Amino acid sequence: MELSQRRWARVGWWTLAFVVGLCVLATPWSFGSVRVGKIDAPRYAASNLELNLLPPYWHSLPADDAARIERVAASTAYVPGRVLGTDALGRDVLARVLAGGIFSMAIGLSAAAVAVVIGTLWGSLAGFAGGRSDAILMRTVDVLYGLPSILLVVLLAVAVDGMVGRVGSTLSPGASQLVGLAVLLVAIGGTSWLTMSRVIRGQVLSLRAQPFMESCRAVGVPPLRQFRVHILPNLVGSMVVYATLTVPSAILSESFLSFLGIGVREPVPSWGNLASAGLSEVNLVTSRWWLLAAPCALIALTLVALNFIGDSLRVRFDPTATRSRW
Repeated sequence: MELSQRRWARVGWWTLAFVVGLCVLATPWSFGSVRVGKIDAPRYAASNLELNLLPPYWHSLPADDAARIERVAASTAYVPGRVLGTDALGRDVLARVLAGGIFSMAIGLSAAAVAVVIGTLWGSLAGFAGGRSDAILMRTVDVLYGLPSILLVVLLAVAVDGMVGRVGSTLSPGASQLVGLAVLLVAIGGTSWLTMSRVIRGQVLSLRAQPFMESCRAVGVPPLRQFRVHILPNLVGSMVVYATLTVPSAILSESFLSFLGIGVREPVPSWGNLASAGLSEVNLVTSRWWLLAAPCALIALTLVALNFIGDSLRVRFDPTATRSRW
């Protein structure tokens, strides 16, 4: 059992390293500037409508598509790559998938960090304060637990996006995109901390009952120092494990929101809005299935790898587990 788990953990690490390395190493190319007409644009956003919906290299190329490529190439205009073909706006799908991975994983990591910070502070305060404060804080968590989490994310994203939209006319397009990403980050991270708060509270209550904490109180160590020196270091393992398990959930939430059109907005790519655009091109007449398969495959690989890694870290940091050292 233990050997099998270690093997799956290694598979998870190598798979995650492959996906992250592919997206990161391709950043200079996918985010690189190309000339489109009279303006420069990032490769992932560079569009040529004359070459829209071209098939990949490994797919048969119709005669009219070949003629389009020759005509555009002869005019020295921008010709997108065809490793995964082009989308409905004539943009390089490979560049958009790799750039989308950067945005999706960055949002997932950032949202997980927000959830860990909020959950740690909330659970620590509840467990350390005790009494009525503990009851009020944890009843709030119970109420939030009773609501569908994805519904909370959607409502929070729509509400904050609406408030930002009222002042959005004064922002530049780049600033509006950054604000939109921040809204998405807050919406996902602000609803993913509930489990973390319960875990941290339980550990704080357990640590407070330990003899070394009783000794601290007996000699008059200030409460803040008790928490900073003796409790917080013992929470690091749980924080790392929960962060690893929260990242795939955050990535999935981002993909779902972007799929619905209330997450990452065009022209910024994410795996969610790429999957949504790819789904619209899958039909019984001319099914361009690769537009849907590419982002979905990377989502699946990333989520499975992170779950393997998170499960292995959970077992490793579990003090009650009987195992040999990795």
